[in-house]
Amino acid sequence: MGKEKLSAKVITVSDGVSTGHREDISGQMIEEFLVEAGWAVVSRTVIPDGKENVSNELRKSASNFHGLIVTTGGTGFGPRDFTPEGTKEVIQREAPGIAEAMRLINPLGRLSRSAAGTLEESLIINLPGSTKGSIECLEAVINVLGHAVKLLQDNSDPHPNDGHKHA
Repeated sequence: MGKEKLSAKVITVSDGVSTGHREDISGQMIEEFLVEAGWAVVSRTVIPDGKENVSNELRKSASNFHGLIVTTGGTGFGPRDFTPEGTKEVIQREAPGIAEAMRLINPLGRLSRSAAGTLEESLIINLPGSTKGSIECLEAVINVLGHAVKLLQDNSDPHPNDGHKHA
């Protein structure tokens, strides 16, 4: 019997993409990365920057959804970069270890304001808008995301084998 795929949603937060001035390259690359890692990407959405846009879309995306919600864009210091604020407005529990692991992957990560946390049965993570940065950050945490998502529904999920012998 095959292993059931976990579901993911990708939300691109970008004024430029939402108005058609830029292509959603990061969203596409994130979807491809997740599919290759064994996830089923069930939706891709594009919204303009802004705290309310992000919080509203996250609430909508998390409603009756068990899985991973990945945002890309709006995590820096730009005047309309409010993805973390919109995310923090809706998450019920923070997942600081995920955000910290993503920040450590690259020196530019020190400038990231990304947030991560849970909303109902969804795990939300903010990725940067740059294609390279978003994939690097996703690579840094992909090995724990499935376990985290499973725990949101069933606390009996066994810990993944990390290759270390435990005493």
